[in-house]
Amino acid sequence: MTTELLLAFIAFAFVTSVTPGPNNMMLLASGINFGLRRSLPHLLGISLGMLLMVSAIGFGLGELLKLFPPLYNLLRYGGAAYLLYLSWKIATSAAPQANGESAGSPMSFFQAAAFQWVNPKAWIMSIAAISTYAPAQPIATQILLIAGLFALINYPTCSLWILAGSLLRRALQNPLWLRRFNYLMALMLVLSLYPILLPPPGVV
Repeated sequence: MTTELLLAFIAFAFVTSVTPGPNNMMLLASGINFGLRRSLPHLLGISLGMLLMVSAIGFGLGELLKLFPPLYNLLRYGGAAYLLYLSWKIATSAAPQANGESAGSPMSFFQAAAFQWVNPKAWIMSIAAISTYAPAQPIATQILLIAGLFALINYPTCSLWILAGSLLRRALQNPLWLRRFNYLMALMLVLSLYPILLPPPGVV
């Protein structure tokens, strides 16, 4: 990978990681409902999930999706259904308990890592990363470099959304305002489903 291509990929990874999407909407909601510390496993799971997904695409999963487009459609529409379920869970989150802690629990490390496989935006990001920035016949070290850089950039950029949520946490202690915020986040999560309407590079 040339220096110019590497810098272009870093910019791509930063922009796609920091902009709104299912992961960041849920991290913002988690930061407000559960705070920074309790949301860190969720954040780590996202970065690991992206590392594994980009690697899998680079090592041949992308080619499998080219050969069997219905498989990709199954994944993205199944993911859309799961996102709608998560939206409903956020919208119906319980009010804080007497000690100020929100009822329920944030997404776990493994849940967040697994979620990437049904996240339409994560699929598009991963496929675009490999199809655009990897050589035509990449070797293992090149694939791992792209996947590792993606995860490395993804972690601090996504953490900004948890931090923003934790800073807003005190302002939303009122159960009514917290409920309204959760409704808004649920709506934003539904709106983030727009990528399922866009065919990702290299699949169709």
